[in-house]
Amino acid sequence: MSEMTPREIVHELDRHIIGQAAAKRAVAIALRNRWRRMQVNPELRTEITPKNILMIGPTGVGKTEIARRL
Repeated sequence: MSEMTPREIVHELDRHIIGQAAAKRAVAIALRNRWRRMQVNPELRTEITPKNILMIGPTGVGKTEIARRL
């Protein structure tokens, strides 16, 4: 994951998940941002937000499947 861009992450998710293009893109960007935050000096990490991904939506739209594939 350390060298994957959001586009590459979406491409990898496309292999396992059909549809949900906007959700896959949003999660890929959030995952990349998380990786970037981990590269910052420890004293600066606490100042950078957000630290979590909140996935909301009705039952059966693929939230859990996207999270599992990450």
